[in-house]
Amino acid sequence: MLSYLSEFEPYWGPMRMFHFLSFRTLAAAGTAALIGFLIGPWLIRHLRRLKFGQHYDDDRTGELASRFDKKNTPTMGGLLIFVSVFVSSVLWAAPNIWMGVSLFVYTALTAVGFRDDYLKVVRKNRDGISSREKLFWQTTVTVVALAAMLLHPVSGEKIREFWVPFLKEPVWIFTGVFGVLALFGFVFLWLVGFSNAINLTDGLDGLAIGCTITVALVYGIMAHVAGNINESAYLDISYVHGAGELTVVCGALVGAGLAFLWYNSHPAELFMGDTGSLALGGLIGVIAFMVQQPLTLIIVGGVFVWEAVSVIIQVGYFKMTRRRTGTGQRFFLMAPIHHHFQKQGWPETKVVLRFWVLSLMCALAGLGTLKLR
Repeated sequence: MLSYLSEFEPYWGPMRMFHFLSFRTLAAAGTAALIGFLIGPWLIRHLRRLKFGQHYDDDRTGELASRFDKKNTPTMGGLLIFVSVFVSSVLWAAPNIWMGVSLFVYTALTAVGFRDDYLKVVRKNRDGISSREKLFWQTTVTVVALAAMLLHPVSGEKIREFWVPFLKEPVWIFTGVFGVLALFGFVFLWLVGFSNAINLTDGLDGLAIGCTITVALVYGIMAHVAGNINESAYLDISYVHGAGELTVVCGALVGAGLAFLWYNSHPAELFMGDTGSLALGGLIGVIAFMVQQPLTLIIVGGVFVWEAVSVIIQVGYFKMTRRRTGTGQRFFLMAPIHHHFQKQGWPETKVVLRFWVLSLMCALAGLGTLKLR
């Protein structure tokens, strides 16, 4: 919205600043952080008053005892991130198809996550919304988002390209009915997969949001490069006209993430809940496709991937050993894997800090793929 102020440059020179993507990205990050810091205390106070706190069943004695210390800590903190990102992005990003679809996906999945948290916390429904209902809404969001991009003249051809790291040309173009169905399946897998991965990572104070910030930083850089015709040509990556505005969205996410981390750091005053994790996974997943870097997300979001893989290994190994011996055994002491290290005696803060280090290393490795072509 404020990007239009650059049109008044002939009347006042400093207005040209609103034209620069770097300025608007930094402004978006600062605005999102400011909004988060301002509404944080109010949100925590009202969630506590409404008793929107996380509850754990008393019979879950196999869980880590430290988790029970967090009983009644307000959840639905994803609302803080959402308001900060959405308002800041609308203010500072120039409207286009990429920005519009990304915010649509983020808004829709925030609503789904909020409903899930509401049923769990307020209605005391331990399972929240059913898997079938969640799958329905995730499918609907994917269909609407993909249809909007395929039908738009700017994004219609570009979104059909499938790029992989280290190569200078797209390896596949999704054409025809079967191509569109394959593209839908791929986008859907990324949205759902990374939503679940961030949800699984969100088990320790500051862990999920800290790793999200590093991923957002990297994809902000990738969006800037993809949206710049000279930089994309120099690095031999796909040029995506207008994708630079996603840099502003990623900048807003970084600022909002820092504000949320202020309240989510140990000991947490606020949890993000499904309101945050479900939507953040979808937002990051769809941005990865928009900037033609979907597979790079496996590297950049390596911590999220490993958290999800650890649960798959744990469940698969348990079922396999139960089928063979009649008694299921566990591969890890506890899954997701951050709890495995807690079981080994690592303090929560050490686990979080070391996973942040790993996330930063994954982020740097993902950035390296831009040059290795």
